[in-house]
Amino acid sequence: MSLPRSITIPLFLGLSLLVSLPSPATSLTCTSQKFSDNKVYSNCVDLPVLNSYLHWTLDSSNSSLSIAFVAAPAKPGGWVSWAINPTGTGMAGAQALVAFKNEGVVTAKTYNISSYSSVVPGKLSFDVWDLKAEELSGGAMLSILAKVKLPENAETVNQVWQVGPSVTDGGLDSHEFAPANLDSKGVLNLKSGQSSSISGGADSRTQQKNIHGVLNAVSWGFLFPLGVIIARYMRVFPSLDPAWFYLHVFCQVSGYAIGVSGWAIGLKLGSESHGIHHSGHRNIGIALFCLATLQVFALFLRPKKEHKYRTWWNMYHHGIGYITIILGIINIFGGFNILSPHRRWKIAYVAAIAALAVIALLLEVITWIVFFTRKRRNNNA
Repeated sequence: MSLPRSITIPLFLGLSLLVSLPSPATSLTCTSQKFSDNKVYSNCVDLPVLNSYLHWTLDSSNSSLSIAFVAAPAKPGGWVSWAINPTGTGMAGAQALVAFKNEGVVTAKTYNISSYSSVVPGKLSFDVWDLKAEELSGGAMLSILAKVKLPENAETVNQVWQVGPSVTDGGLDSHEFAPANLDSKGVLNLKSGQSSSISGGADSRTQQKNIHGVLNAVSWGFLFPLGVIIARYMRVFPSLDPAWFYLHVFCQVSGYAIGVSGWAIGLKLGSESHGIHHSGHRNIGIALFCLATLQVFALFLRPKKEHKYRTWWNMYHHGIGYITIILGIINIFGGFNILSPHRRWKIAYVAAIAALAVIALLLEVITWIVFFTRKRRNNNA
């Protein structure tokens, strides 16, 4: 059965219009949003990513900022967050306000995010009051309302916002690392009422962190273990003497130079990160520098093979070397937890270390085969 043409065309156009209408969550703009207490803010802006919006009013008399942040969680039951970062432009160091549903009740909490691996509720570095959360658009969006204390005469603040998929046992599950999530930061100009975004690449501080991580992974985490493998297994073959020694020295000296460069960048980052402490990572880094320096100077104190102290020197050199490698790898994984790079970088490093381990295992087997073969040959001679 077919409908008359006079009915079909209007019906088709009506359905098409209905389908093309955006959902309530995505059709919102900051100017159309209303809050339960009917409060009106002096400024509002549609943030460029993550379907998020910010309303704010600056009170110059007491250097406070009234804000209302509105966003849609990544998934139903997820969380939303807005933060001020007093020390940088990224998430590490951010002083965050977070809203989520806890047992059906919308809750707001404060999070002092000292590092990517430490995301737990805590007191912020500035005062916060009148903090609360509520639902908008029938629960499709969450809002955070609060007043925060700013430094006197502050003209701009570094803002960071984020949305996450879920909450497990009161803890925030990790957000995605899509471009929109990585670009959710900007500078809020309190005088002009404008918000400028920071996107299209990492800021200079993030670049320094990335360089620090790459240099340390290459030096302590790859060149030093490679140098040890060369020294332990190539020397078994007389034809490779003294080539193995020069390759070993090249790896260790290159690794030391690169590692010290990464270590110096790490010290600079630490001195500029007021209130953010990674004590374990820093202390292991200092220990690595000291041990590696001892190894380099040991090269100039290396006794001849026939010298009576050569055995003691070998014990010292090998022991310090293995400790340096173990601490280096531990600290690299600690750096991964702090920096939280894309998962592919961690996979790439694990693959590189696994490849070195497999090579070392194969060479260990070959070394023992050569050892027993020579021993049997000498016994039969």
